[in-house]
Amino acid sequence: MSPQPLRNAMTVDVEDYFHVAALAEAIRRDDWSSMEYRADANTHKLLELFADKGIKATFFILGWVAQRSPELIRAIHAAGHEIACHGMSHQLVYRQTPQEFLQETRDSKALLEDLIAAPVHGYRAASWSITKQSLWALDVIHDLGFEYDSSIFPIRHDRYGIVDAPLRPGVMITPSGGKLVEFPPSTATMLGVRVPVAGGGYFRLLPYWLTRMGLRQINRDLQQSFIFYLHPWEVDPEQPRVRVGWLSRFRHYTNLRKTHDRLQRLIEEFRFTTVRNVLADTGLLAP
Repeated sequence: MSPQPLRNAMTVDVEDYFHVAALAEAIRRDDWSSMEYRADANTHKLLELFADKGIKATFFILGWVAQRSPELIRAIHAAGHEIACHGMSHQLVYRQTPQEFLQETRDSKALLEDLIAAPVHGYRAASWSITKQSLWALDVIHDLGFEYDSSIFPIRHDRYGIVDAPLRPGVMITPSGGKLVEFPPSTATMLGVRVPVAGGGYFRLLPYWLTRMGLRQINRDLQQSFIFYLHPWEVDPEQPRVRVGWLSRFRHYTNLRKTHDRLQRLIEEFRFTTVRNVLADTGLLAP
């Protein structure tokens, strides 16, 4: 009997289109409450797809969304998915003070735990913004009782990334000596070049076959699990268009109409579960 394929982590960063860094040049934080709100309906689209395909996922919830849609958070939890923390206001970590980060992260974790009456074990920073200049945040995450983090992208990028960070899940030592499991967004090596294949904009911008090839390399060649992510707004091609520069338009709007079908195909070709389940499979966390 052939071995069962590895389980991989499916994750959703639950935020709305007006929260993203690519549109921040045109949308003030003070205007969020007056924007057309679409995160609730779009997240339900993903819940329906996951239910149809019989998979569980980890939902990294933005505190702002949890305050706006508490019943959505309870519905995600009731469906058997993992609830994890995405901060409160989608501020980049390296633009916050340690005290601001502590307050927001503590508040968002407490909010989510109150809503689902269960502990929240995982954290992911807005826009992968734990970089070399904000590694201090790992101590805050550890001290608040999180078991794992998924914030450090091992690539070079204009907004985020630590290019020499570990490529696979493992135990990270925080600056103050604490231990925290880190599950970095997945990358593959093609023709000697490190290629992000973890989802999000890369899933929309790169050809599907390239993403699939990279993920198969991780599962089959390296015999390791990968982590995949996307946002509810990425399955919403009808979302309002915001006037921003060409690079932000390219990053945010390209191939929105293809995302849902690509995601469905991906789910049919690979096995998925929650982050915590994958980390338990690998022995990095207790079952």
